[in-house]
Amino acid sequence: MDQHRVPVLLGIPLAVLGGLAVAGQGRINGALGARLDDGLAAAAISFGSGLILILAVSLASPSGRSGLRAIGPALKARKFPRWYVMAGAVGAFLVLTQGLTVAVIGIALFTVALVTGQSLSGLLVDRLGISPAGKKPITGIRVISAVLTIAAVIWAVSPRFAQAEDASHWLFPVLLPLAAGFLMSFQQAMNGMQSLHYGTPLAATVMNFAVGAVILLLAWLVKVWISGVGNPLPGEWWYYLGGALGCFFICLSAWLVRGLGVLLTGLGMIAGQLLGSLALDLIVPTPGTVIAPATWLGTLLTLLAMVLATLPWPRKPLR
Repeated sequence: MDQHRVPVLLGIPLAVLGGLAVAGQGRINGALGARLDDGLAAAAISFGSGLILILAVSLASPSGRSGLRAIGPALKARKFPRWYVMAGAVGAFLVLTQGLTVAVIGIALFTVALVTGQSLSGLLVDRLGISPAGKKPITGIRVISAVLTIAAVIWAVSPRFAQAEDASHWLFPVLLPLAAGFLMSFQQAMNGMQSLHYGTPLAATVMNFAVGAVILLLAWLVKVWISGVGNPLPGEWWYYLGGALGCFFICLSAWLVRGLGVLLTGLGMIAGQLLGSLALDLIVPTPGTVIAPATWLGTLLTLLAMVLATLPWPRKPLR
């Protein structure tokens, strides 16, 4: 089998697994930000620990060391636009957005905004062909699947909308996760292209975390200079798992987009995020958690949208 192709029956379950990691990372980073009273510090810790972990794994692996050695020559030969290395800035923005907005607009509005942006940009990125999967036409079924996904997520989180305050309170903050979701598809495409030319997603993940960690560290230092540090670091080990989950998600998505394309990878991960969030709310609920029939049915509808996008429908593009 071509090493750059990912069978749909394998790729979609893996994308869902990656989405589960995103849900877990969001819960952990949110809890760490609340404990520190500093969402920026939580984001920096997540990226810093992720960078240390992925560097250790890469140095311990022959393919990882080979990928790290390939970074310089690939950039020098301009095998892809050099600004692709800034994919880590998108990850940093996403993690920072979690800490800045979830407490203001609630997890329901955050999820809807993130998924809306991700679904729309998945269509655009596939059409532009900036991922290793190349150009994929905007067909009717792909549009239907994206729209159905957005509707399903809104339905799934609708029981929590009642907790939101008036529109003037959340209208501006909701633009941040909307922008983060829109940029996520570009991040996946850029990481996938780097992974192709480095020969392994490990090297692309190292670059992603290195760039994001530097950006977040500089931002945190500015914050400390202005307003000082937050609370002391917690002693519980699980607060520091966000970086490991981020490594898993970014490395996996960089590999998956090479065969599935950005839209299918994104839809699978959206389904995983909903399933993971539902599982977390059932097992370790947070204050204000609401699980209603709409939560279950909206999650099932998201899975249906993902299945529709994978079926061999006619490929005639929309004009």
